[in-house]
Amino acid sequence: MDTLLKQTLDAAINSRFPGMDYEARKLMQEIMVRKEYKKGAIILPEGVISQNLLIVGQGMVRQFYYKNKKDVTEHFSYEGCIVICIESTLKQEPTRLIVEALEDCVLYEVPYNKLMALTEMSWELNMFYRKILEFSLIVSQVKADAWRFETAHERYQRLLHTHPEVVKRAPLAHIASYLLMTPETLSRVRSGVL
Repeated sequence: MDTLLKQTLDAAINSRFPGMDYEARKLMQEIMVRKEYKKGAIILPEGVISQNLLIVGQGMVRQFYYKNKKDVTEHFSYEGCIVICIESTLKQEPTRLIVEALEDCVLYEVPYNKLMALTEMSWELNMFYRKILEFSLIVSQVKADAWRFETAHERYQRLLHTHPEVVKRAPLAHIASYLLMTPETLSRVRSGVL
């Protein structure tokens, strides 16, 4: 058995629905497909319909989009995180988000159609899926509130506190775009000038 698969699955499940029993975890494990990507690889290009949730086993990815010819980072995900292009996956429409490997990565694809079939068979997998969606909504709301109500310094401090891995591992230009600031502003925030 793939040890990384088990570790990755346990990390993802324990972050959303830790009470899930062994049988439900085994069902989930059976539909997961291991994929490896090199740093810089585009995992999901713009304009494609997302067919999978991704769980990061190793490495870091980002979701981003283009606005006014500049790329804007929407999310960072690393070991144990679940990646979903929610609108594309749920509506089965082409995505505007792009998923890129920021490091060499091992990802596990969870085919959406197979997960949906499992949610009809297993109450626990249904709850896990529900928890994924609830978490995504909360993350989106927290991020929107931070953009609306927090200063650049407060947004950086929140990221540093909640996701220190991102600050350690992601390129500063991507962190700046995620925080809706220029790289120069991020430099001033990091040096304590702002």
